[in-house]
Amino acid sequence: MTQIPRNDLAIAHSAKLKPVEEVAAMMGLERADIELYGANKAKINLDVIERRKDRPNAKYVVVTAITPTPLGEGKTTTSVGLAQGMYHIGKTSVVALRQPSLGPVFGIKGGGSGGGRSQVVPMEDMNLHLTGDIHAVGAAHNLLSAFLDGSVYHGNPLNININKIALRHVVDMLDRSMRDIVQGLGGSNNGVPRESGFDITVASEVMAILALCKSIFDLRERLGKMVVAQDKAGAPVTAEQLKAAGAMTVLLREAIKPNLLQTLEGTPAVIHCGPFANIAHGNSSVLADYIAIKGGDFVITEAGFGADMGFEKFCDIKCRVSGLQPNAAVVVATVRALKMHSGRFKIVAGKPLDPGLTREDLGALEEGCSNLVAQIENVRRMGLPVVVAINAFPTDTEAEWALLEKVAREAGATAVPSTHFVDGGAGAADLARAVVAATEKPSDFRFLYPLEWTLKEKIEAIATQVYGAKDVEYSDDAESQIKTYSKMGYADLPVCMAKTHLSLSHDPKLKGRPTGFTLPVRDVRLSAGAGFVYPICGTMLTMPGLPSDPAGAYIDIDENGEVVGLH
Repeated sequence: MTQIPRNDLAIAHSAKLKPVEEVAAMMGLERADIELYGANKAKINLDVIERRKDRPNAKYVVVTAITPTPLGEGKTTTSVGLAQGMYHIGKTSVVALRQPSLGPVFGIKGGGSGGGRSQVVPMEDMNLHLTGDIHAVGAAHNLLSAFLDGSVYHGNPLNININKIALRHVVDMLDRSMRDIVQGLGGSNNGVPRESGFDITVASEVMAILALCKSIFDLRERLGKMVVAQDKAGAPVTAEQLKAAGAMTVLLREAIKPNLLQTLEGTPAVIHCGPFANIAHGNSSVLADYIAIKGGDFVITEAGFGADMGFEKFCDIKCRVSGLQPNAAVVVATVRALKMHSGRFKIVAGKPLDPGLTREDLGALEEGCSNLVAQIENVRRMGLPVVVAINAFPTDTEAEWALLEKVAREAGATAVPSTHFVDGGAGAADLARAVVAATEKPSDFRFLYPLEWTLKEKIEAIATQVYGAKDVEYSDDAESQIKTYSKMGYADLPVCMAKTHLSLSHDPKLKGRPTGFTLPVRDVRLSAGAGFVYPICGTMLTMPGLPSDPAGAYIDIDENGEVVGLH
């Protein structure tokens, strides 16, 4: 590896960016196909999808990972580096990613634009508001909430049972004090008092709908199908009945258009939507993929968190909607994360690494590789060829890489060390060659379960086959909700599991490849517009909280008016 790069923001600021019109042209887009948001970002008009439908599809590659550590293991960085690496071996590519939420940006995780010399730029634009899509999602969601509360206040014509209101409010921040609230206090002019709460905006069903819709008309229909409550007879109450869906669609008329940016090396980057993978389905939009897949030889898209999370949902939810089938998958792994999965070490976000993680320890690495094997099996279960991207760190040794390559090979995958963080696309050239070879192999893409199965059968298939659970335990509330949604006619929807991303199980303390555990399902919620039911497992929260030392404390403006402290 060459010299370790400076901090991400400094590297991003030093980049010479192409005009966004030139980036668009690399995808075969014309000037009329994009709407400029300054010199370096743009919206892509949706009519290009129909106009370019007869162009050949690119090879479709999904990037996933082992179970991450609290610090993250470079999945976005690898996605960007791989897209750049394709150009180094003579292939054209587009990287399709989610937009970062402001909550993690100002929390502990930081931004989501990649790192080192494998970033999407402008880095601060991508991480801070971009073109306002997440704010539009929040506005549309909270408009619906206001319509709901207004209907109850003005005589309750839909006969809504206020104890069966499912819709909460949203805000794109980590604010634990808003998780559970009592609203409508202060007298009758302030509405009807009831218990409610806030979720983070990216957990909103509106965000999931935006990411899964296939047109503005599909968006409008899906928004109308959102079930916000039950009436006193137990029937669903929808956004259409509240007459809010049309106005919500209008608020999202610009947000539905994917955003065009570029990597540090000028590779096109289509950025759109931001559903979390430990709560929602964790993938960028169907519309972004429809555009990207006509724009080069390869599309590199990222599925959030480990292969048990975003990848499973990519296959069982997103691909069902889009009709697109991936040609291969990349599983990102790091030596230090796999050592942690041995259970011998502990990583605490914001604290220095245990020195043992940066010393050669083949025993700990071999033990931790149980997690890598499990995630390779999760990908192969869906019928895809697998390449393991070893995201290289300076403390790695040749012996450790050789061990990972051996373990991956025995599990049916190819493993390749990649130095894209330090060397950009050139450092990912070998990884790119391996991915090209994988896409040329036969694939037998398939879903984990048929939609005809009951909700419990789908939940239990994911729990036992993907997570490794022995069985599933349902709370009384979960049992009741499953019966209710099945009676309402929603049993044929796919399942979007909400659980911790820090373990294959529901318990973040269980590392490696836990077995024999019982997966507790404490709550089940319905996203009828998005088209899935999502069970909530263990202590999973839909509104995270700020840490004691948040990243936002270090973000500021310098004497030149430039952003500093963003990572």
